[in-house]
Amino acid sequence: MNATDRTPADLLRSALAADPARPLVTFYDDATGERVELSVATFANWVAKTANLLQDGLSAEPGDRVALLLPAHWQTAVWLLACSSVGAVADVAGDPARADHVVAGPGLFEAGLACRGERYALSLAPLGRRFVPSPPEGYADYAVDVPSHGDRFVPYAPVDPEEPALIVAGAEYTGAEIVERARADAAGLGLTGPGSRLLSALPYDTWEGLSAGLYAPLASGGSVVLCRHLDQATEETVARRIESERVSATAR
Repeated sequence: MNATDRTPADLLRSALAADPARPLVTFYDDATGERVELSVATFANWVAKTANLLQDGLSAEPGDRVALLLPAHWQTAVWLLACSSVGAVADVAGDPARADHVVAGPGLFEAGLACRGERYALSLAPLGRRFVPSPPEGYADYAVDVPSHGDRFVPYAPVDPEEPALIVAGAEYTGAEIVERARADAAGLGLTGPGSRLLSALPYDTWEGLSAGLYAPLASGGSVVLCRHLDQATEETVARRIESERVSATAR
């Protein structure tokens, strides 16, 4: 992290410059047995491709609202940082009818049709697989379209850190406020600096869940072990995971 970072995208660029090989997001789904580990470099590559998809594929501009109808998941984290890179407002669990674009996962495709703009569907299947044989009606398949986009992203317009960047649980935050709050949260979450590993099982539908599950680890130079459906894991499984992943703090 860098003291001059003003947006979540800035934090990611600083993390990439500092240590691109270190883990940033390790994702578990205890309903499917999935485990995915993304280094800073791999995560940043996904973010760049997704930001290019937003900017070039959806013609998203700074200030556009993107409704993210998605759970706590590594691909949701990618979309949050992609929105920050473009300057779009990530509206977590937001009203699709008020959004310029919508990104939806299983169970929320029908609700997302209320958006009159472009719609992308995520299967959330292990390894980010595409839909077979085709995505839900009214949607494009993120897994099909994102690979063709560039590995480097440059916004067409500068991103203003004082403009809205996130809406969650009815509260709006600028990019600068996200960074400031994430830094302030880090110590209370047990993130004491580079190398800290926070296991979070909190959903992404509150600031607390987003901070523990993404922003505070990123702002502190730490990393997150993001767990979905942790209630389906035994305590022995959780204990082994904490040990094997070298977890230093938990948010459950």
